[in-house]
Amino acid sequence: MFIGIARFELFVPESRSLKDKRKVLRSVTRSVQNKFNVSIAEVDFQDLWQRAALGVSCVSETGGQCRKVLQEVEKLVVRASVGSADIVERSVEIIAMEDVLS
Repeated sequence: MFIGIARFELFVPESRSLKDKRKVLRSVTRSVQNKFNVSIAEVDFQDLWQRAALGVSCVSETGGQCRKVLQEVEKLVVRASVGSADIVERSVEIIAMEDVLS
């Protein structure tokens, strides 16, 4: 079993309030949740208007499948936020369960 973890930092240039930012994030997270069986949440920069960080996690039988799912999630984040947010930084990590248990 493998665990995939991704973090996407977003810049939301048109946001003028936390309400504007959260509207964009709600749209993105709903799109991801509707398409993929992953967990997604805002994990940082909650008090900043134009910056956000989304954390995504998935579990799969193979590391390659985790990586593929997270790559597809990233593509959807870009499509769902086009014109309203840009990914400025990303990180992806795949962890084998046996590494966690040892």
